[in-house]
Amino acid sequence: MTRSAEPIQHAAANAPDLSGGANQVRVRAYNERLVLSLVRRHSGLSKAEIARRSGLSAQTVSVIMRSLENDGLLIRGEPLRGKVGQPSTPMRLNPDAVFSFGVKIGRRSVDLVLMDFVGRIRLKLRNTYPYPMPEWILPFVIDGIAELEERLTPSERQRIAGIGVAAPFELWSWAQEVGAPQKEMDRWRGVDLRAEIAGQVNYPVFLQNDATSACGAELVFGVGQNSPDFLYVFIGSFIGGGVVLNSALFSGRTGAAGAIGPLPVQGRDGSTVQLLKIASIFVLEDMLRESNIDPKPLWFSPDDWVDFGEPLERWIQNTAAALAQAVVAAASIIDFASVIIDGGFPNWVRARITAATRKALDLHDLQGVVVPEILEGAVGSQARAIGGASLPLFSRYLLDQNVLFKETAGFAEQNNARVSQ
Repeated sequence: MTRSAEPIQHAAANAPDLSGGANQVRVRAYNERLVLSLVRRHSGLSKAEIARRSGLSAQTVSVIMRSLENDGLLIRGEPLRGKVGQPSTPMRLNPDAVFSFGVKIGRRSVDLVLMDFVGRIRLKLRNTYPYPMPEWILPFVIDGIAELEERLTPSERQRIAGIGVAAPFELWSWAQEVGAPQKEMDRWRGVDLRAEIAGQVNYPVFLQNDATSACGAELVFGVGQNSPDFLYVFIGSFIGGGVVLNSALFSGRTGAAGAIGPLPVQGRDGSTVQLLKIASIFVLEDMLRESNIDPKPLWFSPDDWVDFGEPLERWIQNTAAALAQAVVAAASIIDFASVIIDGGFPNWVRARITAATRKALDLHDLQGVVVPEILEGAVGSQARAIGGASLPLFSRYLLDQNVLFKETAGFAEQNNARVSQ
């Protein structure tokens, strides 16, 4: 196992006194959540804009924003001048107001991040292993949380809202593909990840599928904000994904909507295989071994790959050809506006896969298919951990995207009486 730690950016030393903010028992009232969510989505809004977009009265908005500013959750931006009348002052989320931990559990590595209120990673730890086992992962998470807490001031520690864990469903599956003993991996069947972590920390713990978490991160913090309907593809050890409809995550009956890995596609040799057996990083790992290239750098730091030359290019082309088939199949069922591609690799690899997928689509018979726009994701390799870290924030402070897109006059009028005093 290999462990690395990297400080990203320490919380500002001159942050306002927010002691007790995140750990208060009181959950933010609905209208407060609505205001915070609107401000987050638009990167800052004036009181008048919030009133217009939410349907709340100007007086209600003033009361809410005064309360949120007093609590340190909102800060004032620079006044906007140049228009008739008094200059308006946009209010923004205070990045230092709330923090949360995000945990990504993968088949080759585990990441622990500390994220601020606007989605920036402040601190992170990483551990790699040949295959995931509870006795390696759980101590790393518990000890890592304590280690990151030590880097914070007492005031900052009081502003931690919780822990969000992003992990694959059925970790015991695909043991053969990752070279793990099935008997060892079967031990995950009796492990309740959320309960195991919650029993050893003083924060609320949330659990979500890793690909769904990554999709949520792209929806909230990435290019998904501008696309109401999209198929999200995340290429990790195994490829996975998610579906967004009407600007909201669609998880389906069992929570597996968008899990595109099992989708049947045609390989280069003409045989039909599952998408994950072509477009997954474990496949590239095998290809590198066959070329006598050490694959370990794939897992040490997903943002710092070297160019592995011909095996990497071959994997990219095979992945793109398989993804193009998946795009055609998905677009034939749902009229997606876009397909967003991201993964556990550097941005330059993502750009090459995206470009190759666009090119591979030209080789298909597209009659009757409205081809979605193929876009690069914007969140990057930490999307799963960021999606996990966002779970405590949405649980306590924010509303999900589908609520925000109902910004019509009258939508929130019925909630005016519920304004928090």
